Amino acid sequence: MDYIRTRKSYILDILIIVTGCFISSLGINIFLTHAKLLSGGATGVALIIQYLKGFKAGFSVFLINLPLFIISYIKLDKKFTMYSALGMVSLSVSLIITSPFSRIIVLDDILLYCIYGGVLCGIGYGLVFSRNGSTGGTDIITMLIRKKYSNFNIGKLGFTLNLVIVAVGAFFFGIPKALYTLISMFIQSYVLDVMVRGLSRKNLLLILTEREEDVINYIINDLHRGVTSLFAEGEYTHDKKKMLYCIVTTRQMIELKNTIHLVDPKAFLTIIDISEVRGKGFKNI
Repeated sequence: MDYIRTRKSYILDILIIVTGCFISSLGINIFLTHAKLLSGGATGVALIIQYLKGFKAGFSVFLINLPLFIISYIKLDKKFTMYSALGMVSLSVSLIITSPFSRIIVLDDILLYCIYGGVLCGIGYGLVFSRNGSTGGTDIITMLIRKKYSNFNIGKLGFTLNLVIVAVGAFFFGIPKALYTLISMFIQSYVLDVMVRGLSRKNLLLILTEREEDVINYIINDLHRGVTSLFAEGEYTHDKKKMLYCIVTTRQMIELKNTIHLVDPKAFLTIIDISEVRGKGFKNI
């Protein structure tokens, strides 16, 4: 049974990574390349080569990543390397397949290319990263550095590498294109974060109430969620009571909050946003 579940999980990972790469390639070829804007990492370098020499970005992405994957296979986790290889090959092939789509949408506003290119790339890369995959390039470089220097700030390294790519783009294509590229990268980063973290966002409620049993029954019987009792003591009054610990979706949080205030207007609630939950009733562990 565990083997079947693991196999299904791997198949789902592959499908989502391939789909994410295809969506990203649409964002690049339909929007970014039409306006001669760049992306981050190895794709950004490949786009510079494509704009200057006419060499397809899909081929460049593959060639740039090939030596990196050899190093990654030797030095890094094999699963990470295989998923990254899958992402890189999928992105390379998708960029080649979707390259004829670059003239599908013709606009006079470069800002629209910038925005929608960033959104599609963010959605695509978000799907890839949500399944522990990557598209290689700077991801492998940062992982190699992180392995050797555990305290190294890889976020700053990735940001610096992208700035270098944007600076090179500014030299060849002008400052306005570089500034639009920065806007697109910011949008891509934001959407990616929403895809990876926001879609699984839940709410943790810590509840102190005099009507504990009513609240517990509502959570279990009406919301069909679990609830845990933690024994708490007020340091000022030294009153001992139960603190209820419960994780719910955003919609359920609103229902629960309103119900608690109806049952016990004096109840004390603490609501905390959490980015991911794994366990029974939520994601599989």
